[in-house]
Amino acid sequence: MDFESAGPPVVKSIKQRELLNFWLRLYARHERLPAFDDYRPDRLADERDDLVYILADCSGGAPRFFIESDGDRMSIAFGTAGKGRDLEEYMGAKLAPVVMPIYRECVRRQLPMFTISQVSDLYGRKVDYERLLMPFSDGDGVNRIIASLKTISDDGGFEIRNLMRANDMPPNYKLRAVIDRDLFHKAPGRIAPGDTIEFV
Repeated sequence: MDFESAGPPVVKSIKQRELLNFWLRLYARHERLPAFDDYRPDRLADERDDLVYILADCSGGAPRFFIESDGDRMSIAFGTAGKGRDLEEYMGAKLAPVVMPIYRECVRRQLPMFTISQVSDLYGRKVDYERLLMPFSDGDGVNRIIASLKTISDDGGFEIRNLMRANDMPPNYKLRAVIDRDLFHKAPGRIAPGDTIEFV
């Protein structure tokens, strides 16, 4: 599976950009993956319904992923709650082949991933499913991922119930990107590492 190289502006949702910008500030401060416990952006609780917390187990070679907690919207979109389940099993035979490579690449690259896939709801309306993955480490390699999931439709309203399992066709990806450019986000009034300071 191929991934484009992209910078943070590839993420269009204002709320997802806020989440990503906070991750970038932590990444720039330490010049490494942020620790999960340090990730406390403003209004994180407001995004709870759209967030999924994933545990990554890389101890046995190929990484495995387990859903620590999932937001209400994901449970509705997938038709069942995922908390405590193996992510690959939860995705099932139709979705796992096109979803799991994104999580594996997130672990391999140790960088945020952003994808836009198009699916159809129960009534055939097209819906863009935007997924932002942000990796975290408590020491050696990625051990947690936060996924922010947004659904948008040009048709306006759509049926989110069973959205990801509404038909037999797998999601059609419009974008698969690794965010590997411009990683040192500048907070207002702050200077990012590596910036040149000129005195005149």
